[in-house]
This record gives sequence, C-alpha cells and structure tokens, in this order.
Amino acid sequence: MAGKILIVDDVATNRIVLNVKLAAAYYETVQAATGAEALVLARQVRPDLVLLDVELPDMDGIVVCERLKADPATRDIPVVMITAFRDTARKMEALQAGAEEVFWKPLDEMVLLARLRSLLRARETAEQLGLRDSTYRELGLAEAPRDFAAKALVGLVAGQADTALAWKRALQAHLDDRILVLDRETALGNFAGGKVPDVFVVAADLARPGDGLRLMSDLRSRPATRYSSVCVMLPEKGREVAAVALDLGAADLLEQSADPAEMAIRLQTQITRKRQSDRLRASVADGLRLAMTDPLTGLHNRRYALPHLSRIAERAEAAGRQFAVMVLDLDRFKTINDTLGHAAGDAVLVEVAERLKSNLRAVDLIARIGGEEFLVALPDTTLEAARATAERLCRVVGARPVRLKDGASVQVTTSIGLALGGRGTRGVEDLIGLADTALRESKAEGRNQVTIRRSAARA
Repeated sequence: MAGKILIVDDVATNRIVLNVKLAAAYYETVQAATGAEALVLARQVRPDLVLLDVELPDMDGIVVCERLKADPATRDIPVVMITAFRDTARKMEALQAGAEEVFWKPLDEMVLLARLRSLLRARETAEQLGLRDSTYRELGLAEAPRDFAAKALVGLVAGQADTALAWKRALQAHLDDRILVLDRETALGNFAGGKVPDVFVVAADLARPGDGLRLMSDLRSRPATRYSSVCVMLPEKGREVAAVALDLGAADLLEQSADPAEMAIRLQTQITRKRQSDRLRASVADGLRLAMTDPLTGLHNRRYALPHLSRIAERAEAAGRQFAVMVLDLDRFKTINDTLGHAAGDAVLVEVAERLKSNLRAVDLIARIGGEEFLVALPDTTLEAARATAERLCRVVGARPVRLKDGASVQVTTSIGLALGGRGTRGVEDLIGLADTALRESKAEGRNQVTIRRSAARA
C-alpha cells in the first residue's frame, strides 16, 4: 500500500466514494463518521494522512484539526480538509488550525491524489527526523537542536518583474521574513557568499507556458538550491499544471487570486518544513562528528546501526508495515588483502560503500558492521521491492572493477542475505541472524547472488 489514510465524513456515500478512489491508487483507508471517532482512530491507527470534512455532526471539523495538531501523538499527521462551501474565511480558519490543504467539493481527483502524494513525501522526511533523533538520544549523543529561528528568505520569480513586486508588496504585510524579487538567471545563480532562499515562489508560466516548472526542476537539481522549497503560482486555469507541478516536486501550490494572508500561511508552513529538513541533514552531520560512523568508509557503524534498526522495527510494528534487513559480504575479500595488500583492501571497501550508498534511498540505513560486512535496512518496503533492491546492489558492486591508486584494478562481487520483518516478527537480532543465514547460503551456492529467508513470528 502507498499509505494509510483516515477518511472523516458523516455522509456514508462520501466516504464510500473517497474509499474507492483511494483504493484504486493503492492507499489503505480507515473511516470515521464523527469528530470524536476520528480523534480516537487517529491515536489508535496512526494514519499517514487525514482527509477531514469541515462539517461534522458532533463538532466542527476545524476543532478536530486543532485537537489533532495539539496532541503530540497526532500533530505530525498531515490534515487535508474538505468542504462543500466556498467560504474563504473558513478556509483561512482551517489553514490557521494547522490543515495542510483545503479542497472545495466537488473534488478534482487528479489534483487531490497529486497533493496527497506530495504531503506523504513531506511526512516521510519528518518521520525520519524523529527516528534519527530518538536513536541519538538512546546512544546518549543528542545535542540541543540547532537554532533555525532566524528570518527566512523567500525568493519570488515571475514572468514580469512588476508581477513579482506586486506579490512582494502583498506578502510584506503578513510575513516578517525577507522577501527578494529574482529573475530566472539570478534564481539559478550560485549564490556565492549569499544566503540561498529557503522558499521560492515560481510562476508556472514565465516567458513561455511551463517555464516555471522547468525552472523548478533546475532548482531542485542544483546543489545550492536542492533543499529549498518551491511553491508554484498557478495560472487561472491550472488544473493539469497543478498535478504535474506537485509530482515534479512542488512543495505547495498558490493561486493568483488567493488572499495574501493565505499565501503567507502556506509559505510559513514551507519555511517550517524546510527547517525540519535542514535539521535532519544537520543531525546526520552531528552523528558523523560524534563518531557514529566507520572512519574508513564514512558509513554508520554497528553501534549506531543496531539501535536505529530497532527504531525502524518499532515503527513497522506500530504501523503494521514491513521492512527488510540485508547482510552483505564481499566475496573472497581475504584474497585481495593477502595478494594486493591492506591498502588495496581499504580502497575496495571505500568504493563498494559508495556504490551501495548511491543506490539506496535517503531513508534507508546502511552501515559497515564488520571487516568486509555491511548491513542495509529498508523501511516501509515489500518483499518484491526489497528483492529488487538487493539484486540491484549485487549488480552495481560487480558492474565494473575497482581502480586502485597504483593504476591496477580488481574485480569485486558481493553475496547478500535478505530477511523481511514486520508486525509479529522476532527481534532485530533474530532478523539479522536470519539474513546472515541467508548470506551463508548465497556463499555456498556460488556467491554473487541474493538469498531470501522469511522471518519467523514471535513465540
């Protein structure tokens, strides 16, 4: 499943229609007919997102949103509110209560699904931040969070400078942050010696229709602006542009006719998320500095990997999802050390570590846990996806020889043992043991291959 969504609507027909649409997109759903039921279910099932009707029989949907956002157990769950009344004031109330988005009925299915995908990607970043922080705390290596409370920088890019200046004048009454008008070339500059905008607002159409989306893709591909949020300003009839922009990575969509106060709320939300993302990357850097990595390869070491794997397992248990554990071992590595020397062996380990890391997701765990042994964990995966990842890792390790400093090269392959965990499985040590058993089978059956062992349920 792509994620678990709580549908809250007092009209059964509405819930059924939404359930059909979401099931077709491979989402799992749970349903509530009242605000009170929604609050209980949100705590019990911890959905990835809440679709919440504004008008409920027992309490105002906006009050439900406020309570969800005030509860530490549910405050990080994105809330999308739905209303049959085109009431701008109520929309503002919903956004101020913490809703990430508000849709009018009838729903535009294409834009709705694109928005859900976008919000779920953002939630993944927040969840990984929590996982990493809890791991560092358990290890006694947590530091106070870095202070990202300084004024943010918002960059505005429109087709005409006058248009961007009008946006700036409208936003200045609602934002305390710095606002900068940019043209396309300046936005793509290297910002040498200057602060990169935390959030860009880019018109979907610049010199030509769709130019803004191309600019967004360029911003997300460049090192200087890769981590900035990009909000797309939609043209008046921008239904298809909206869905494409979200799937290309837009953090949010702004309508030209929207109230400036609404735009400001949306930008503040993106600034907050940008700071969360900054903190996630900073926590990784702090972890490296605090010696939670293998000094040779730069990967996490066993001391970090095992507690973090426990966090992944706990999250999988709570959410009823699966995760995968792999143990990888380089084939005939001792021969490389014995014939070419330990410097050559170290060079091989460094290169293999880089190949493995570059072929995993940012949310995956990779660690060096022994001489030539690596551990990989894949959160929120399936057996098929984990198998495909393991086979890809096998291929990339052996795809080309490792070049050594003296100009020589050496061919390297790896054997992999894979085990799948989830709700009801044994502890992580047992799961690693299963993966290790599968690894030995890979070695015995000829090396350079993947063997899978299914985990056994807890007694």
